[in-house]
Amino acid sequence: MGIGLSAHGVNVNRLPGWDKHSYGYHGDDGHSFCSSGTGQPYGPTFTTGDVIGCGVNLVDNTAFYTKNGHHLGIAFTDLPPNLYPTVGLQTPGEVVDANFGQEPFVFDIDDMLNELRVKTRLQIINYPTPDHGQGQWQAVLHKMVSTYLVHHGYCATAEAFANSTGQGFEEDLNSIKNRQKILKLVLAGRMGEAIELTSRLYPGLLERDPNLLFALKCRQFVEMVNGSDSEITQNSNINQTSVIQSTKAYTKSSMNSNIEEMNMNNAMNGSTEQQLVNGQIENDVDMEENVINGMKSNTENGYQNNDLNTNGYKCQNGEDVDMETNNVSQIQQQNGNCNMENISNKNNKKQLCGGDKQAIEKMLEFGRQLYSQSIHLRQQHGKNESNKKMLQDAFSLLAYANPWNSPVGWQLDPQQRETVCARLNSAILESSNLPRRPPLEVAASHARELVRLMSHAGLGACGFAVVDNIIQY
Repeated sequence: MGIGLSAHGVNVNRLPGWDKHSYGYHGDDGHSFCSSGTGQPYGPTFTTGDVIGCGVNLVDNTAFYTKNGHHLGIAFTDLPPNLYPTVGLQTPGEVVDANFGQEPFVFDIDDMLNELRVKTRLQIINYPTPDHGQGQWQAVLHKMVSTYLVHHGYCATAEAFANSTGQGFEEDLNSIKNRQKILKLVLAGRMGEAIELTSRLYPGLLERDPNLLFALKCRQFVEMVNGSDSEITQNSNINQTSVIQSTKAYTKSSMNSNIEEMNMNNAMNGSTEQQLVNGQIENDVDMEENVINGMKSNTENGYQNNDLNTNGYKCQNGEDVDMETNNVSQIQQQNGNCNMENISNKNNKKQLCGGDKQAIEKMLEFGRQLYSQSIHLRQQHGKNESNKKMLQDAFSLLAYANPWNSPVGWQLDPQQRETVCARLNSAILESSNLPRRPPLEVAASHARELVRLMSHAGLGACGFAVVDNIIQY
């Protein structure tokens, strides 16, 4: 039995190692065969019950073997690229099981990987960097760190760092503090306040970048659903009903409006009618059909007999309908009518819009305005797939009784605020004739791209040269 590696096109009717570009370790004599019919003494023989491992080190292009978890040493060097695992059998009835990582290896490969990872990291850190001037590199690095701190609004830290490194600090402290206030509001989910403060401190900024304003308002809609936006938290009342119960009563009262609002009602209530834009049929911002149907069924079931105490599920032939059994565990039938107790609000810690009915109505009205804004943007600037997906994802939250556990619930994660936060920060900096990205981040991005290009060129050490890990180290 031979275990080893072969290039594409090697004769598979012979044991690995006998032909050119083929390498093998044979069990009958323990010899290694390197593209030759003549073997070299290498390791012990192996037979029934033994576990033989073959590993390729792409950092130095070598191959090694293990037997029952013991490293046998390097068998081959200067290996060519693109080799395939190969097993050769000669005796009838021979059986092998192959493990490519689907089960734990007998050999502790992780320890070897950690060793290679540390070796690569130290090689990078200790790489000599020539300094052509007195402290030139140090001054450049200090400046990069300082601009990074200023960019992200770490005012006191940036000033202290500049003083400790002997740099002059000529930044506008008020500008840094203003950006800091806005970004804190965004990261807290108080998008309405953040938009208002941005418009007040940086007049015309959002008007000049309508796509940024749209992204901020999409995030505001998400925060309204989350109950985090300031307009929602001011009306928060945990004893109110869920959004599913409040939707229909509100939307019916405002069905008669202009075409854009009617389009919004269609989208929010699940109509499959196409949108009318500039006198033409347009369905570019239609929600996904399954989301629409889900929202429609939920909103239509909002009230029954105008009874707010019901959970909003219809009766068929006078019988109760068992729906959402994971959220509703009790079904009561009184006087032949459906009366399903809504105990989901008691069980769930989180409620849509904080559980406040007025907040839900505000959210729905805000959604109509947001939809109208998307139509206006498309009319003025053409289709934008990013804006379309952003709106679809945001509105899709309303299709679920518990959006936090839904397929689109990732939007409600506070970490998602960081993306729009960075985008707003960059826009503010650009309006002040400052770079959108700090040089330190640009340098890190360049390093990542260089590693990617080197990996495509076949440099195996790139597998251990993860820029973010080295920065954290």
